Amino acid sequence: QTREQHIRRDRATSNICTAQVLLAILASMYAVYHGPEGLRRIAGRVHRAARALAAALKRGGHVLRHDHFFDTLRVAGDSLDASALRTRARERKLYLREYENGDWGIALDETVTEAELRQLLEVFEISPATIEADIATAPEMVDAPWRRGGPPLSHPVFDRYHTEHEFLRYLYRLQAKELSLTTSMIPLGSCTMKLNASAEMIPVTWPEFANVHPFAPARDTEGYRRLIEDLESYLAEIAGFDKVSLQPNAGAQGEYAGLLVIRAYHQARGEGHRKVCLVPTSAHGTNPASSVLAGLEVVTVACDEGGNIDIDDLRAKAEAHAENLAALMITYPSTHGVFEEAVREICDCVHRCGGQVYLDGANMNAQVGLARPGDYGADLCHLNLHKTFAIPHGGGGPGVGPIGVASHLVDFLPTHPVVECGGAKSEVTVAAAPFGSPSILPISWSYIRMLGAEGLARASRVAILNANYMAARLRDHYEILYTGKRGRVAHEFILDVRPFKESAGVSVDDFAKRLMDYGFHAPTM
Repeated sequence: QTREQHIRRDRATSNICTAQVLLAILASMYAVYHGPEGLRRIAGRVHRAARALAAALKRGGHVLRHDHFFDTLRVAGDSLDASALRTRARERKLYLREYENGDWGIALDETVTEAELRQLLEVFEISPATIEADIATAPEMVDAPWRRGGPPLSHPVFDRYHTEHEFLRYLYRLQAKELSLTTSMIPLGSCTMKLNASAEMIPVTWPEFANVHPFAPARDTEGYRRLIEDLESYLAEIAGFDKVSLQPNAGAQGEYAGLLVIRAYHQARGEGHRKVCLVPTSAHGTNPASSVLAGLEVVTVACDEGGNIDIDDLRAKAEAHAENLAALMITYPSTHGVFEEAVREICDCVHRCGGQVYLDGANMNAQVGLARPGDYGADLCHLNLHKTFAIPHGGGGPGVGPIGVASHLVDFLPTHPVVECGGAKSEVTVAAAPFGSPSILPISWSYIRMLGAEGLARASRVAILNANYMAARLRDHYEILYTGKRGRVAHEFILDVRPFKESAGVSVDDFAKRLMDYGFHAPTM
């Protein structure tokens, strides 16, 4: 119940509808397993290695730019031959940070070995003979006043599960309290593709994908780049756009990035005053929230009795704000569970008034292989790989929310200050890593390659078929609020259960609890 309907729409202070809970669980369980003493021991080992390396570098005549550090050193590069140093590092398969002023950065972590410290010293042409003694004598405590005072992690849970078998039992006890894929049907939302096959998931564990640093040189990550470029081209073809950026690593971040692209486009044309965003009441609640965060002014567009966008209201508001219209955000098919039959007319109306059409692609699993947003008038669309393209959804991520754009917006796609990517005229960066969450991209790449064009289209047809089967079975008992002209729905639909509350005293909460008892996603009420 903490999803987009609860974001307070245009009064929102955030457009994030789901926390990255999975990543938080991994971090917290790491702390549970190691406990306060284990974490202190790990940190001490890392810091001791950094101290030993620093001492050896200083003895070798190198200058450090700082006296206080934890795990990262910055070595002055004034007297170093950068080309020769870079060659020595590459020969040893080591990556160092190259600062713009010629300095060199070295970052250590808990995996660093004595052999790697020896290699690092050889890169800086220092004898590694004393490194063992340096490690033995290096202090493992951080200098005051940065040293922590009180003990961390005082809850008893952090002192209980420090053997693998006890830790696994603890995890299993927690798991047993949760509804999961092993005990019921998959408890996810209607906008989510349901297959997370093992064949798609296993490549995520391969170190060639899992352990690549986001700033590793492009020449050493050609296979990874090939996979990223393949996936970008697949998604562009599926959605009907010229170019895709994989940088946004959540659906809400994709919305935000897309609106920044539209704003940059208007500004480049000398129309930075265009700040009005039309948002229908049938759009995802994240849409108005994203508009506000992107600095736009939200104007709400009404829907008619059939759940479709009210064309007359749209036309009136688009024309009234034509001088300042930046965009329309439309969800297709809508959260009312219908395909907007006038979607082309809607797009044309906005274009005539100088605005761009942003399509929320959260419901793309009703379109893949059947229709393309770029063909019916959208200028930009975000896709949720964690919904439509098999990356697991639920449990809080990790997500990927790439954006696809038409040709006139390509130059404004998100760029990055460290890695060359994105549009030639872009000043937008929305994630710390250039390609967002690249370690999970093999899932979507594999999903698309294994299904192929025919399989992707069939998956969309089955999603729509399932929803219409459910609607047909329930129609005699409940009112389905919105349907198309032929009485059909898209991939989801809305039921009115209020008559039961009046006739049998059954509340909406009762319905929700019963659905969850049978393993359904906590329904939106």
